[in-house]
Amino acid sequence: MTEIETPALLLHLDVVERNLAHMARRAKKLGVALRPHIKTHKCLELGRRQMAHGAAGITVATLTEAEAFARGGFRDLTWAFPIDPTHIPRARRAQQQHPGTTLRVIVDDLETAKALSGTGLHVWLKVDCGYHRAGVDPSSRYALDVARELGREQGLTFDGILSHSGHAYRTRNQAEAAAIAEQERAVMVWFAELLRKDGMRVPGVSVGSTPALAAAEHLEGVTEARPGNYIFYDRTMVLIGCCAPEDVGVTVAASVVSHQPGASHFVVDAGALSLSKDVGPTHLDLAPAMGEVRGHPELTVATLSQEHGMIRAATPAAIEGKFTVGTPVEIVPNHSCLTMAHFDEFTVVQNGRVMDRWTIERGR
Repeated sequence: MTEIETPALLLHLDVVERNLAHMARRAKKLGVALRPHIKTHKCLELGRRQMAHGAAGITVATLTEAEAFARGGFRDLTWAFPIDPTHIPRARRAQQQHPGTTLRVIVDDLETAKALSGTGLHVWLKVDCGYHRAGVDPSSRYALDVARELGREQGLTFDGILSHSGHAYRTRNQAEAAAIAEQERAVMVWFAELLRKDGMRVPGVSVGSTPALAAAEHLEGVTEARPGNYIFYDRTMVLIGCCAPEDVGVTVAASVVSHQPGASHFVVDAGALSLSKDVGPTHLDLAPAMGEVRGHPELTVATLSQEHGMIRAATPAAIEGKFTVGTPVEIVPNHSCLTMAHFDEFTVVQNGRVMDRWTIERGR
């Protein structure tokens, strides 16, 4: 692959296709619709492949993503980020400019729920299932107040309740992730029944995170799941036991640009603006590393500055005569979602050959 100018984001197509097929089968087995989160890849071609594998729609992180995918022909989108009143006009435009498009938004604020009346938007109520980042506390009176406001369906469509088990990324193995998945399921099913007993129509129960869905034993009472990272995985997912090393579908191609005689490190042209500064799963009490050099577990991606990456060995002797300037290396990122967001395109490789380049729809 000498035609690749580094740093470059490599998409290993065979791996990605295998990941897509595996998660589609898993969702079918668990009896839930799959609504993958495209923030992980932001790529129309990959979104189309997810739809071809049976996805019911997609999840986006920003209105820019919603607009790009609506232009690209996607007609069922959930913007899984708490909407505030200032963004309602743009959300409405994003739906209205593309006939046949449904844009679903989420809310956890009573005044915003009131402001959504008359907008014609589809709305989910965001519920905190244990992550404690956003979402109403399902045991609170406030949660009922917001749900009742949405349940009136005054000029909006109430889609149901939605959660994100982000704390599943802080687990150590699949057993712990399965426990988080069951906690999320139990909380959401309980709250849905509470709302139904209160006289509300709750058509959907949406949950999501790749580690939880990969480990869930059953999802009775849930209607859809929204994993995203599963398309690529990354070093973090390998370390928490969510996938195997061979399941990682993106790497960063870099070149050695400096290796001084007698040094125990060398420098590559992939820094923080290629790999991000995600430090990985610190809860595992591992030695700090900003990524992993594929095929070289003895090396550590020790530090990153803006464009420089420092790769360290245990001793100078371990790399003496190796990794001369110009040597190519591949780095497995700690967090594929953040890494991808630094690039404008994927370099698509298959069987060791570059077969295409796919655009990444970046933007705020």
